Amino acid sequence: MGQYTGAVLITLAVVVLAAGLILLGWRNRLRRQSDVPAPPQIPLDANGDPELGDFIGEPAQGVYVCTTTAGDWLDRIAAHHLGIRTNADMSIHPEGVLLARHGAPDVFIPAASITGVSRSSGMAGKFVEKDGLLVISWMLGTKAVDTGFRPRYHAELPGILARIAAPGGPETDNNEEPPAETKENQ
Repeated sequence: MGQYTGAVLITLAVVVLAAGLILLGWRNRLRRQSDVPAPPQIPLDANGDPELGDFIGEPAQGVYVCTTTAGDWLDRIAAHHLGIRTNADMSIHPEGVLLARHGAPDVFIPAASITGVSRSSGMAGKFVEKDGLLVISWMLGTKAVDTGFRPRYHAELPGILARIAAPGGPETDNNEEPPAETKENQ
């Protein structure tokens, strides 16, 4: 046996134990959240194709951060893959907001379910510059949730927020003027 064999074995045991505890915690979170309803399906036509109206503005690329319990930005919803951070394309339609996630099921937020839209500095492990994260508050069945999206280009954020909170849509929780766009925050 080599000089470092014992240290390597102890390190491997600690890593395996830590990974096992993380998986156990995630499984327990899934069990605790078994009452969370599944997100609504994208409306489909008779042929099974998505039946969404025209885009309201251009789609935006970015990162789907996660969905949390409303007002508790640390309580990530693990059920139905809503807690998985992925790259995503966000498109806004008259029927609602579609987050087409890469490597995970898409998330559709019906317009009638949206209760507010705001900007934040972070949620559930993703923290960015001041007001760099879009947060959509909505009702998932009877549960109030917040869904975070970080656009790839910071300059798109005020436009996305305005399109979701368009006349007839939900009110924004952010009444202040968006920060001036500078080279540092683009």
